[in-house]
Amino acid sequence: MKCEELTVKLERLAPLSCACDWDNVGLLAGRSDKEVKKVFIALDATDEVIEEAVLWGADMLVTHHPLIFKPLKQINDKDFIGRRLIKLIRHDIAYYAMHTNFDAAPGCMADAAAIRLGLTDMGILEQEGLMDGGETPYGIGKTGYLKEEMTVREVAGLVKERFKLPFLTLYGEEAMDGPLRFIGISPGSGGSMIKSALKAGVKVLVTGDIGHHNGIDAAANGMAVIDAGHYGLEYLFLDFVEDYLRKEAGEAFEIRKAEVVFPETLI
Repeated sequence: MKCEELTVKLERLAPLSCACDWDNVGLLAGRSDKEVKKVFIALDATDEVIEEAVLWGADMLVTHHPLIFKPLKQINDKDFIGRRLIKLIRHDIAYYAMHTNFDAAPGCMADAAAIRLGLTDMGILEQEGLMDGGETPYGIGKTGYLKEEMTVREVAGLVKERFKLPFLTLYGEEAMDGPLRFIGISPGSGGSMIKSALKAGVKVLVTGDIGHHNGIDAAANGMAVIDAGHYGLEYLFLDFVEDYLRKEAGEAFEIRKAEVVFPETLI
């Protein structure tokens, strides 16, 4: 299968139009006519990921977070982005990123995270737009109901169990005066989602990268926040994309995923 054929399948799953304006998604480096026999999937295009992709003989690297966010005026070996791009191109590895389009597209990141928690009666936390001729809404995060009432600490335990997390941070436990069912989840960096969560009336927001002030401000407004880390919820991208490609492409190519290694370490 050629790279351009594979990108059509990826964009059927998460259309580029679903990406935020500031984002950079799609085929970021490499040849669209590249014959793809091996696909490597990772969350980030780190030095370790690219080295493993090279050693394995990958033809295409698919990541969630884009290596290129801002326009590049130079591509050389003087900075880490340039070095990584040079290595990918030197080894003829096509590089594709699906970031906020995967976050926002129906059935993708937020839905997968909400389903993993067992939420029902789901809605969009922050709608971004409409697709399919204006019939299907898409957006960031999900709201939904737990199958049974839980305390905030029990919800935190559920998140830790379902996502196999070594640790998480809980803000605002004191803001909850009893058990609850209605929560929100927004994988990735969710500080900007607090206002939407409060507006939606959720009692607990499960997300990542919440700073101290965001956490205590949410608590002051009567909402608890469970910070699972940026990586802690988003690593489901790896299994999700692998499963999708296996269903869509069958035996057309081999697939390998980067090892799940949490970047933060408690010592």
